[in-house]
Amino acid sequence: MARLGAAVNIVTTDGPAGRHGFTASAVCSVTDQPPTLLVCLNKGSSASAVVHANGVICVNTLAPGHETLSNMFGGGKPVEERFAAGEWRTSATGAPMLVGALTAFDCRITRTVEVGTHDVLFCEVVGLAHGDAREGLIYFSRRYHAINGASPD
Repeated sequence: MARLGAAVNIVTTDGPAGRHGFTASAVCSVTDQPPTLLVCLNKGSSASAVVHANGVICVNTLAPGHETLSNMFGGGKPVEERFAAGEWRTSATGAPMLVGALTAFDCRITRTVEVGTHDVLFCEVVGLAHGDAREGLIYFSRRYHAINGASPD
């Protein structure tokens, strides 16, 4: 799987079960109508029960410069320490939205499908925010890489 490059995201949640977040590269668009993302969540992760109980997430797509934050949300750090490392605002659903994210998708989880060790979350996008970054961040071959989104001349 290390040879399958993907955008780097921090997926966050907040609600009755509390605040949590994790780094995810297994995120993709499903459909435009209704706007829906697919997010894969390890059932054994510390975030799993919290995400399911809250029913909302924000998919914060990262830009270059967010590598340290991505590593913090990758696990092993207390939740409070993870969130203290970034600047956040509250989205319409209540999920934390990263200030400076390339894009942030505020979502409600509408369906969950169990596949092996993971839950596949289908998440309807109810809000969207764009940051000022012009480059994206991908993870490929166990390393971060910046990608330029500028149109070729």
